[in-house]
Amino acid sequence: MLKSMGQLFFSSGLQNPKFTAQQSKGEDYEIRTYHTTNWVSTSVTGMEQDPAFNTGFRRLFKYIQGNNDKKCKVEMTAPVTCMIDPGAGPACESTFTTSFFIPEEHQADPPKPTDADAFIENRKELTVFVRTYGGFTNSESSREELLKLMESLKRDGMKFKEAPFYRAGYDSPFKLTNRRNEVWLIKDEEEKA
Repeated sequence: MLKSMGQLFFSSGLQNPKFTAQQSKGEDYEIRTYHTTNWVSTSVTGMEQDPAFNTGFRRLFKYIQGNNDKKCKVEMTAPVTCMIDPGAGPACESTFTTSFFIPEEHQADPPKPTDADAFIENRKELTVFVRTYGGFTNSESSREELLKLMESLKRDGMKFKEAPFYRAGYDSPFKLTNRRNEVWLIKDEEEKA
């Protein structure tokens, strides 16, 4: 029952990492604490977010298609996250780490990537501020939504880290309507709850 409700809520029918919702001061964002989980990840450095994300996505798609030490297909999950760690200056390369959540059945012993550029990431518990938006996303729209999230958090006196930040997508590129995208800012844990 709960799983079917979650699938209906997230609309994709794909497995999602578990989180605990926190009380939010604003109506225009959520606060989630994601539990410790394993993800398969790959990092790409570059100047442009969209080509780096596409490169990372293709690498990880090969992993779930069987490019791993167990040569097994791994179920697609959602969201696909991209952690953006901006370079030190305007002409500096940023690091884009694209990640797929490892499905529950592989969490305890994830297949190891055979691509040297992919790795298993044990993501520790993480509290993030989340802004959800629709449509097809790109670096420009995710940046606009990130700025709106920052404004909301400043309005409410919430403490957050400006970098790195996440962009998250829940839908196949073939889904044309009712798309779900998110931007995440990491809660600054110096703040006492």
